[in-house]
Amino acid sequence: MQQNPRAGRDGDVLAVVSQSGPTVSFFDAASDRWLGAVDVPAEPHELCFDASQRLLWCTTAYQSGYYHANSGRRTEVTVIDPDARRVVEVVDLAPEHGPHGLALDPVRRRLYVSVEGSADRPGGVVVIDTESRRPVGRIDTDAPGPHWFAVDPAGRTGYATNKEAPFVSVVDLEHGTLTAKVEVPGSEGLAVSTDGAYVYVASPYAMFSATPGAERPAPGIRVIEAATASVVDLLPTDDVVLPVHLASTGKLLVGELRMEADPVSQLGRQAPGRLTVFSADTRKRLGDVEVGSGPLTVTSSPDGRIAYVACVASSTVDLVDLETLRGLARIDIAKRGEPGAHGLAYIPRPA
Repeated sequence: MQQNPRAGRDGDVLAVVSQSGPTVSFFDAASDRWLGAVDVPAEPHELCFDASQRLLWCTTAYQSGYYHANSGRRTEVTVIDPDARRVVEVVDLAPEHGPHGLALDPVRRRLYVSVEGSADRPGGVVVIDTESRRPVGRIDTDAPGPHWFAVDPAGRTGYATNKEAPFVSVVDLEHGTLTAKVEVPGSEGLAVSTDGAYVYVASPYAMFSATPGAERPAPGIRVIEAATASVVDLLPTDDVVLPVHLASTGKLLVGELRMEADPVSQLGRQAPGRLTVFSADTRKRLGDVEVGSGPLTVTSSPDGRIAYVACVASSTVDLVDLETLRGLARIDIAKRGEPGAHGLAYIPRPA
């Protein structure tokens, strides 16, 4: 008899960003019961949990809106105590702005935050000391809009995806330098293999205002070989992908954005999205399951049995059994008056 994938999660917590709340809400991982929320500066995007400090980091990218359509870029990263559910500190990165992607190196106690470029500097990555909670460096990525960032398991190499720039930026984290540009047709989310040998990149980027009739590159996951800094494979998808996540079991989780015709808008409207699962080892497609509209963030439980998919358009978080690829539950963030589900973090109970 198959064990319930939700068993044994008492005391674990799921943190969910409400982009339009603007809040970070906390849910019991065993029952989905709402535990409370913390107000954060608008407009929150991504989350990263530092288990060694038991602190939750949250980026706030814009005053309102989204990439390419916002009322101004913000400069803050909020530090939250997830156990007490309170804000510990708001770290201002000014003059850096548009913080979005978060990647943690717990061994060196470094947090990497992607920031957008401006007239006097390209986009880059701000390096934060997680003990002092202060910026200690910056690495240029030579692109205007680095959005997601990931670090290899050794903590020596970082990868920044760039929406409109036709490359993934590879940076040396020890020396703080850009070392390579891997050619891709724009990029979104990414994940690094557990041995650091490969990087899985969603490409091309989600361009909603494309010229009618213009040819678009095939959507999917570009597989980058770290040793040669080159694309060696393409895992095809039916639709454009934004979030990418590698579960502890070796399953590669990608969130496909699906659009349908809209008589009112030439851009169309978002249809229910899709969570597609590949094997990172064999690169074979294992299956897919329908989720809410506009999947933006994907994470998983530490044991890799449950996927969590935050969908901004439907303001929902879908829970998916990764062994059966069936939906377990759906958390409706909008029911609490906090629309726009975005960043996610799974927080194990204190030891």
